[in-house]
Amino acid sequence: MNNELIIYIIELLGTFAFAISGIRHAAAKNFDWFGGYVCGVAVAIGGGTIRDVMLGTTPFWMTTPIYLICTAVALLTVAFFGKWMEPLKNAWFVFDTLGLALFTIAGIQKSLAFGQPFWVAIIMGCITGSAGGVIRDVLLNNEPVIFHKEIYAMACVLGGVVYWGLEAIGLSAEVSAIISFITTCAIRFLAVRYHLSLPVLKEKK
Repeated sequence: MNNELIIYIIELLGTFAFAISGIRHAAAKNFDWFGGYVCGVAVAIGGGTIRDVMLGTTPFWMTTPIYLICTAVALLTVAFFGKWMEPLKNAWFVFDTLGLALFTIAGIQKSLAFGQPFWVAIIMGCITGSAGGVIRDVLLNNEPVIFHKEIYAMACVLGGVVYWGLEAIGLSAEVSAIISFITTCAIRFLAVRYHLSLPVLKEKK
């Protein structure tokens, strides 16, 4: 399986997962279907758009309508099956975490494909994974999760470092991506489960 196909599959999965998350947040604030779709699109393509602009390439969603269609499928999934998914504890948190991990990997792999050094690729992975959530929270008038003490963007960074280390010792991109995905998800899940967080800045008086 070539690198381009891997990136494409990851971006589709990440789009669906993030769109579900964004639409669910919109539903919690009683947005209509159009508002929910806008939130879903914003969170699904926001980070990748910033990444592609910084890499000097056409944003990924402008090359094919599949990402917008994928978001529409996510909207219909929430609209018609949301009540069956609602009883599942932390289901929406899981979707958000999956999207975070998948888009982090997509950002890293695409940046490497454009010849960027690994430290840039890790930053791009973090932007791809977390910037969409910032846009979503701004649209919903919420404080962005990335600025909370809760570990979010750092999970992207640590997952990227793991990817870097695995490729450095000679593992394939596929294996590195799988282990990086598991690492990013595990860090996020464990951080929330055990209330792990970074130190909070406090202004000295």
